[in-house]
Amino acid sequence: MIEVNKVYKRFIKNTGKKEKEFYAVNNVSFKVDDGQIYGVLGQNGAGKTTLLRIISGIMEPTKGIVLVDDLNYKKSAEIIKNQIAFLSGNTKLYENITPRELLRIFGNIYGISKNVLEERIDEVIKLLNMQEFQDNKIGNLSTGQVQRTNIARCFIHNPKYYILDEATAGLDVMSSQIIIDFIKNEKKRGKTIIYSTHYMEEAENICDKVIFINHGKIVCEDTPKNVLKITKTNNMRDAFFSLIGGQNED
Repeated sequence: MIEVNKVYKRFIKNTGKKEKEFYAVNNVSFKVDDGQIYGVLGQNGAGKTTLLRIISGIMEPTKGIVLVDDLNYKKSAEIIKNQIAFLSGNTKLYENITPRELLRIFGNIYGISKNVLEERIDEVIKLLNMQEFQDNKIGNLSTGQVQRTNIARCFIHNPKYYILDEATAGLDVMSSQIIIDFIKNEKKRGKTIIYSTHYMEEAENICDKVIFINHGKIVCEDTPKNVLKITKTNNMRDAFFSLIGGQNED
């Protein structure tokens, strides 16, 4: 279980004449049960990526605490990070190596033994349908192929928790579907996924529960079905506009 307890993240913005304080994450609390796909929804600037970076241990909160299986980052960071895979939307990969070589590098980082690692690489490549380009240089791959490679390097160590930030952003239909199918299959294997997306249809299709974030605050937390009932809408896109109001956060 992942627990986010009264988390804040404060930043200082320099407006030229004076510094202005703002909270990218503002008193956010929720729990993600094991085996759930938990959606984090909101428009650009709402605080989603900052929140995910705090949950993954990349960024420290100004206040509050994140617990992963009752452990906190201050005392058990290495243990927690070995159980987590974090995919950032803007991660860059080495262009002059192949996906298979990249997976070997990350497998070695996580201390996976050589004989186990090669079996794990074969498994990961098959799961993400990467056979066709596994030995091509990453710099020559399509956007969708690079994203699949990116996801592959995240879970080479077989983590318990996935934190995925805009995993299908900008991808074609086929590449997006491969990733969505992978996420669904990982849930069947008992994995827990926190999933940020701009695509409301994806959230409605795969998430057990969702939160909507606006100005760093949670404005709604519920199942997709109940969100539609609360907002009296027929789809998550309309529900999103009902809850957020269509305001531009940028």
